[in-house]
Amino acid sequence: MVTDCSNCPLRRLDIHSDLGKDELAFMRRFKHGELKVDPGTPLLMEGSNSPQLFTTLKGMGVRYKLLPDGKRQIVNFVLPGDFIGLQAGVMGEMKHSVEATTPMVLCVFDRSELWTLFKQQPDRAFDLTWAAAMEEHFLGEALTSIGQMSAIQRISWGLMRFFQRCVDLELVDNESCPFPFKQQDLADALGLSLVHTNKTLMKLRDRQLLSLQDGKLRLLDAEGLQELAFLDLQRPSKRPLI
Repeated sequence: MVTDCSNCPLRRLDIHSDLGKDELAFMRRFKHGELKVDPGTPLLMEGSNSPQLFTTLKGMGVRYKLLPDGKRQIVNFVLPGDFIGLQAGVMGEMKHSVEATTPMVLCVFDRSELWTLFKQQPDRAFDLTWAAAMEEHFLGEALTSIGQMSAIQRISWGLMRFFQRCVDLELVDNESCPFPFKQQDLADALGLSLVHTNKTLMKLRDRQLLSLQDGKLRLLDAEGLQELAFLDLQRPSKRPLI
């Protein structure tokens, strides 16, 4: 059954700002259905002109770019609540690809109605702009990490950022959260080789900072990781949910 926007499980999370009655009514019209996909399914391809936009309702995936020689740079990980496809909606085509890592459920929106959202729902349009600005901020942080940090600092930064997102989504239990990605995915996200990533994860485990195994990320010393990654995590601000 398709999830009604008024009963969306993501809306109850404290991290997401609430919608007014008019905004909720518009989103119920804006949503055209849901899509269920298996792991490994391409959701959007670089260069494509997809007629659909998505919000991740359940599951996780990756955004990435491929070089002509086959090398891959993961731009970021896709988690519940993330809006996918805005580039195609504004620029005419995707500038990166998106692929499901786990089984996913996606809310589907018609891209042709994006301009209607901007005309009729200025608050929702601002929410999209806010999301794009936050994405730009995150990519600036990621670039700084890749360009200026050591391997152990990069991995600490990346996994702490991921863990905090899971905290916001109430996916953490006993200091553990799901991490369904491969070590190669982590390496591709942080500009490291697989061998270097594996050795660095072992160092972090030996120093009793974190454990990453069997699809679970467990923090053993959050303060130590934050210090290592130059992070000062504050109480997160509310995020709009599209």
